[in-house]
Amino acid sequence: MTRALSAVVALALLAACSKPAVPDKDKPVEPQAAERHDELSREIHKPIDRAHNVQADAEAASKAQDAEIEAATSGQ
Repeated sequence: MTRALSAVVALALLAACSKPAVPDKDKPVEPQAAERHDELSREIHKPIDRAHNVQADAEAASKAQDAEIEAATSGQ
């Protein structure tokens, strides 16, 4: 009885192991690593881009402040 049960279990396990499906040769495989790389690159550059934007805003504010100071001091 145990021998028959063991054989059935072994056959069931072997039947579950099958070869993977062969990909269609007419359709090329899409690279997945490039997509992940692009996403990773975007995430890495987000803080850098944000810092560049802050720097541009700070420079614009500095120029505006300099213009206000120049206007206030030249009127005296």
